[in-house]
Amino acid sequence: MCGLDKKTSLCFVYDISRKVGPDTVAQQTGEQLYLQFVTYYQHHEGQMRLRTTTISRQWASGAATVQELIDGFDQEAAAAVVARLVSFKMETEADFDPIRWLDRALIRLCTKFGDYQKETPSSFSLSPRLSIFPQFMFNLRRSQFVQVFNNSPDETAYFRMMLERENVGNAVAMIQPSLISYSFQSGPMPVLLDATAIAPDKILLLDSYFSVVIFHGITIAQWRKAGYQDQEGHEAFAQLLKAPHDESDAIIKERFPVPRLVVCDQYGSQARFLLAKLNPSVTYNSDNPAPGGDVIFTDDVSFEVFMDHLQRLAVQ
Repeated sequence: MCGLDKKTSLCFVYDISRKVGPDTVAQQTGEQLYLQFVTYYQHHEGQMRLRTTTISRQWASGAATVQELIDGFDQEAAAAVVARLVSFKMETEADFDPIRWLDRALIRLCTKFGDYQKETPSSFSLSPRLSIFPQFMFNLRRSQFVQVFNNSPDETAYFRMMLERENVGNAVAMIQPSLISYSFQSGPMPVLLDATAIAPDKILLLDSYFSVVIFHGITIAQWRKAGYQDQEGHEAFAQLLKAPHDESDAIIKERFPVPRLVVCDQYGSQARFLLAKLNPSVTYNSDNPAPGGDVIFTDDVSFEVFMDHLQRLAVQ
């Protein structure tokens, strides 16, 4: 590490050793485990400083192990750790298959911690503490960290470098971007990262950390081009157009490096920056797509199909 700042976030991955050796820490049932980090650095005032951080955890063991692990599971932090780990393996292991590795890890987790009857996929369920984790893995499989096609090696290296230093909240935004909907019917509200979120009378704001996208539905775009926002009596429409820009300005102001701002309309060429991040629940193969919505031209499976396959494999 060349430097540390207030936002630097580091990830340490430990293996539980099965062999007993001179450097092995003995695992005692129910006892406390202590980890100590010693950081020696030069402060910006020129002083050399030594900081020691001690963390205590308890070994989970016995019959209560599974429930203890579920109770202590942080799915957002876990998604950030898995993303860093798969990025590291892609850089250091020559024949590494990231999709296969992620799928196997997710199946093992669901098999061990899921609640189901053997060979009955419809009975499968996950604890609320684990329920969003498969969605994180679905989006990670489709992210720029795993799908490096269409990105230069420099871009891929930059994306991974930022992933490995940012905190959990920012890492989750990189893996699974946030999507906010603006409409006349309601104030700003978060919506699912799905193709069904697109509507002709809505504005969507996508924050994927590296880019911020303001997407206007086709009706909103036509009204804007007609200049309704400048006419008397249409102040509510002017405010609706302004709200996502105010939010994007706030995001850009506090983030470094500055994300790319994309302002686009439905069916426009720049709309691809949003469509590429959405769950393709409505594709060119779909029957009866919603009127006024959008169709994603892809052969990728939707999240629903992904979960169906996961449940079938987890209960075997």
